[in-house]
Amino acid sequence: MRIRHEAVGIAGLVAIVLAAAPIALAQTTGANQTRLKRGEYLVNFGGCHDCHATKMMTPNGPMPDKSRLLAGHPADAQLPPLPAGVVGAAPNQWAAITNGDLTAWVGPWGTSFAANLTPDAATGLGGWTVDQFIKTMRTGKHLGVGRPILPPMPWFDIAVLTDSDLKAMFAYLKTMKPIQNPVPPPIPPKG
Repeated sequence: MRIRHEAVGIAGLVAIVLAAAPIALAQTTGANQTRLKRGEYLVNFGGCHDCHATKMMTPNGPMPDKSRLLAGHPADAQLPPLPAGVVGAAPNQWAAITNGDLTAWVGPWGTSFAANLTPDAATGLGGWTVDQFIKTMRTGKHLGVGRPILPPMPWFDIAVLTDSDLKAMFAYLKTMKPIQNPVPPPIPPKG
């Protein structure tokens, strides 16, 4: 008799768990969808595509190339020559200058290239954890401990976002199409 009651009890528990599973999944999916929508909103509002996406010229001006969204500065792109003395801190110099894609910037800090934000494991954020992403955005250091993140990246503005917002951004970036694109490292200033 005891075995029968235990079997009925186990069967009942399994039935309850199986019945609740779709509800829990739907709730998780709904919460996840809300977080992804929030991440998409923040990435778009924050202008990440302005620098981290190559551009196509349209009648309305440059627009992000939808086939390479957030893949960063193209690894094979050549920068045009920069005349000496154009960029600097003096009043008669430009503070910064950029290429036509807005993916490479030159200033007194040297040359910086927009990073690959796609989830490509080898060249993008695919190998990053959410904690590394948050630490990077909070400290302005690559992976939270490495080299400084250079202008024009407004990491100091992103640093004020909540952990929840940064987690939403990271979750959304992880849903992007992975694009293998080994962005070059920064080039220090001459002299």
